[in-house]
Amino acid sequence: MTRGYSPAMLERTRFRVIRDPLWNTIRLDSTAVRIIDTAEFQRLRYIRQLGFAHLVYPGATHTRFDHAVGVYHLARTALRFLKERGPELEEAWEGEELIPYAALLHDIGHFAFSHALEELEPEQLPGNHETVSFQFFQSPELQEALNALGPGAGDRIHRLILGEGDLPLRGLVSGSLDLDKMEYLRRDARFCGVPYGEVDVDRLIQGLVLLPDPESGLYEVGVHEKAVASLESLLFAKYQMFRNVYWHHGVRAATVLYKRIVAEAVAEGLVTPPDLVGPTDEELLYGIGRRAEDVDTPGVERLRTRWLPALRSRRIPKRALELTAADLAEIPLPSWLGTDPFRRRELEDQLARDLDLEPGEVVVDYPAKAAMFQLNLLLERRNGEVARVGPEGLPGVIDLPRVAEELYRTARVLRVFTFSRRTVTRDAFLAVLRKSEDSAPEPSSGIGV
Repeated sequence: MTRGYSPAMLERTRFRVIRDPLWNTIRLDSTAVRIIDTAEFQRLRYIRQLGFAHLVYPGATHTRFDHAVGVYHLARTALRFLKERGPELEEAWEGEELIPYAALLHDIGHFAFSHALEELEPEQLPGNHETVSFQFFQSPELQEALNALGPGAGDRIHRLILGEGDLPLRGLVSGSLDLDKMEYLRRDARFCGVPYGEVDVDRLIQGLVLLPDPESGLYEVGVHEKAVASLESLLFAKYQMFRNVYWHHGVRAATVLYKRIVAEAVAEGLVTPPDLVGPTDEELLYGIGRRAEDVDTPGVERLRTRWLPALRSRRIPKRALELTAADLAEIPLPSWLGTDPFRRRELEDQLARDLDLEPGEVVVDYPAKAAMFQLNLLLERRNGEVARVGPEGLPGVIDLPRVAEELYRTARVLRVFTFSRRTVTRDAFLAVLRKSEDSAPEPSSGIGV
């Protein structure tokens, strides 16, 4: 034992330093060290941050582990700046001690290959990653790591991750200004080698303020008007990254193949929805392949002999058709294309028959992210006035959200992917789509997806 220090004092002073390519030196306190050393957190080393983006951008092999540690670092930095100029009222800082660890644990429940599986149909998945993270908080090892934060810390942190509760600082973990967005945009852009995610994080964090809601009087995290340009850079970076990276045709092609593999595995009984919680990227693919060896059905044979090898060898589906926002300008897409998986699968399998392909080997992909530019935050004007900024922005102060719908529309592309190379014309696709409409028991509303 070091002379003059008790075991408890040594524990309190224990820390670890991590060298990070984005934020340079990250200092972890003793509680963070205990969390990171759990098996639940170490699992994040083997969950790729961007799913299959590395098949298009080879540098994008960074993980949820790297990202989570980065968000923890930003949380501690943000708290330091807020403390320097924040209110002295004790209630404004309620739950402050939980924020860095909620930031660290915000992705603890992620599925293999990150967000891809969250696009599966509800009956094929036990919930989104925030919801299923509850199971990881039941781990005795993680609970022990959180003991220093007091009784019920795990439950309180989980509520922060879900965006629930009324703790004043919850917006740092979940909300329009959460540190997760600032971190992943910068990190993803860096490792993909693209310039689109260059958010002015330093200026934005320095512009954060704890403000009282003009209506309720309750404190929450907001932003000063002087940092509005940095906030707009965050919103525009998000748009650029979705358009150029997250929804890149190659990334989407690999993603739809992976989703179809897992959906088929669930449908064939190789795995159940609860089985999807916990495995790392390679564990899930290996587990499906191993179980497929013992089942002899046409669907499992396709999965075992064609789809899994294709994914591992980067023989990803091909674009048979691509329709941009300009191509779809005068086409009223039926609402069920984005809401009814059974009708969409019927459409896909009809296209497969027309193209002489096996069932399941055509995918109609039209990704959605309706909240891409959603804002709900407090803004402190230069004159001291506090105003709430909603989805429409604040005229003359922050106007980018006013064109959000148009930007979102231009980012989306409808693609038809085929597992063997085929070509589908726009007119042929629309003819099959109209036929699906006509054969439906109830007519479509004609509302765009």
